[in-house]
Amino acid sequence: MISKDKILEILNDWNFWNKEIETGLERKEYLEKMERYYKMDLVISLVGIRRSGKSTLMLQFAKKLIEEKGISKNNILYVNFEDSRFLGEYSLDLLNNIYEIYLENLTPEIKPIIFLDEAQNIEGWEKFVRSLNERKEAKIFVSGSNSHLLSSEFSTVLTGRQLPLIIYPLSFEEFLLFNKIEITGKLDLINKQARVKKAFEEYLEFGGMPKQVFLKNSDDKFLLLRNYFEDILSRDLIYRFKIRQTEKLKTLAKFYFSNESSLISFNGIAKFLKMPLSTIERFSEYLTYPYLIYFVSKFSFSLKEQAVNPRKVYISDLGLRNAVSFDFSENKGKLLENLVFLHLLKTGKEIYYYKTKNNLEVDFLLKEKQKIKSLIQVCLTLKDFKTKDREIDSLVKAMQELELKEGLILTKDEEDAIEVDGKKIKVMPVYKWLLEKIIDNN
Repeated sequence: MISKDKILEILNDWNFWNKEIETGLERKEYLEKMERYYKMDLVISLVGIRRSGKSTLMLQFAKKLIEEKGISKNNILYVNFEDSRFLGEYSLDLLNNIYEIYLENLTPEIKPIIFLDEAQNIEGWEKFVRSLNERKEAKIFVSGSNSHLLSSEFSTVLTGRQLPLIIYPLSFEEFLLFNKIEITGKLDLINKQARVKKAFEEYLEFGGMPKQVFLKNSDDKFLLLRNYFEDILSRDLIYRFKIRQTEKLKTLAKFYFSNESSLISFNGIAKFLKMPLSTIERFSEYLTYPYLIYFVSKFSFSLKEQAVNPRKVYISDLGLRNAVSFDFSENKGKLLENLVFLHLLKTGKEIYYYKTKNNLEVDFLLKEKQKIKSLIQVCLTLKDFKTKDREIDSLVKAMQELELKEGLILTKDEEDAIEVDGKKIKVMPVYKWLLEKIIDNN
């Protein structure tokens, strides 16, 4: 049993009580959401892929409360359950001891604000959180790297008492800011276009995991990202679900990482990898839990048709993908499509791909509530006439079937306005589309 003095020592290392703690560059969009959520009497859950910045955001928000809201440092408790000194001690007793030691030694003057980082390491943590929340004894933030565990725990114990906030790797706008490039509007983007396009190439290759941005050497970036990949598999899947067929899990993960933006079927993968179908189905579901991969269904008004058609697979971060698959130069079109998917994911709209009645494919159909909002095609370039005709024909046919007046084609570096049969198609570079909110609002 870990001693009280040792627990206090660990807590002191992570908290602002007697020292300043470096919290890095602020991610303002998330901090603003955390501030809005903070005003509600609910548990706030930060979930997302490991190493996407959840811990840093917790510390940034704690610092914000101290510096901007005037809250005493002693009223804030941050606990990092990934600290190796807690290994082998994970239990509800540990969590209760931590809280008692905090109250005894820091004597908070008001309702304490508690940050439990990677809370799912403690079995029964959700009962502890519910108890404090019901008694209105503390304001609580929790974080976790596994969507299945958090959602299932919340649904059974914390129903109606929590607000989830999904933390993704850096957006392109954030990536620019981390590289000291701030875009203030359309003219500013024109002035800084060369730097922005260079940064976009880096973003396409190394992705948005925050820590790798500050490494200068490409080999170091990929080494870090490969370590992340192995860490996610071992800690969020193999250890948590007690998986014995570890090589099969890794083989399947690497298969998906080499086939991003592609149509897949579990039967086809089972035959290709020579694995049982049941193993492919189970491991594929596991890989979605730590936000490692995403599946997108074909759009249909029939749920049965959606279920029987192949799905498309997308990867959570292009840096992770490129670190694991090693074929960056051959797949830029698919990388662009994957990048567009990741941006769309944050909009909260339902995402599908679409097949026309004559089997032409459109990469993305966005649906909000019961309304189809837009259609998007993604391709590397329209300079090849066959490619241009194919992309436009598919989009126009889909627009006709779905009664949409406008469509969008995103490319690497081309811009145009096309009108076909009364349908308007906007063509624009992906990097500009990713910054559209800044450009339109300034």
